[in-house]
Amino acid sequence: MNKIQIKRVYAAPEESDGVRVLCDRLWPRGVKKDALKYDVWAKEITPSPEIRKLWHHGEMPYEGFSEAYIEELDASDGAAAFVKKCRGWLADRNVTLLYGAKNEQENHALVLQAWLGRKVKE
Repeated sequence: MNKIQIKRVYAAPEESDGVRVLCDRLWPRGVKKDALKYDVWAKEITPSPEIRKLWHHGEMPYEGFSEAYIEELDASDGAAAFVKKCRGWLADRNVTLLYGAKNEQENHALVLQAWLGRKVKE
């Protein structure tokens, strides 16, 4: 069974990545546009600037950020369309969500991965 995985944009691409989806609203620091191997830049599934800034400035805990981000995803037509694309991709390959955050334990890609995992099974 194919899976949704996450990887920092700075990690080397692998054949097992399948469809590589950049899931950051802003281009990752220090990466040249022609140097990043990705298939789709999915800005429609990224956290809004409002909640991203609150979390990054320490004004919102990770748990609150996660809840707010999930609410945004649930209400987004763009995110619903992305779920359909993921179902199609997952039929024959993995989907890898690429993110630039330094923190590998608390980041939006983890929230997105879990949300997508639930949605593609519905």
